[in-house]
Amino acid sequence: MYTLLPKENIQLNATAYRFQGREYGNIPLSFFWVLTPPGKGPDMHVHPYKEIFVLLHGQATFTIGNETLIIHAGNVVIVPANTPHQFKNSGEEPLQMLSMHPSEAVVQEFLDR
Repeated sequence: MYTLLPKENIQLNATAYRFQGREYGNIPLSFFWVLTPPGKGPDMHVHPYKEIFVLLHGQATFTIGNETLIIHAGNVVIVPANTPHQFKNSGEEPLQMLSMHPSEAVVQEFLDR
């Protein structure tokens, strides 16, 4: 038996979709599929597991710990567990990216809140 999910079924807000594996038979994977406008992105946060980013289109500036990196489409970034990080769309067009969470639910703590 398979499951087919139109992206509208997992829409979180105007620019993000969130799949949580626990809602589909306790799959040990969750992800965000983002379409982030220029200048936008999440605030600094941490996860108790590694997070894997797949940049599909555009450019992002990542802050990972004390490092700042400019990453372009076609690259994968792996952020270690419990490492403060954030990204902002530093390009001129929407950033399309997947962020994979090896957990049946997204677990994150924002540090500036």
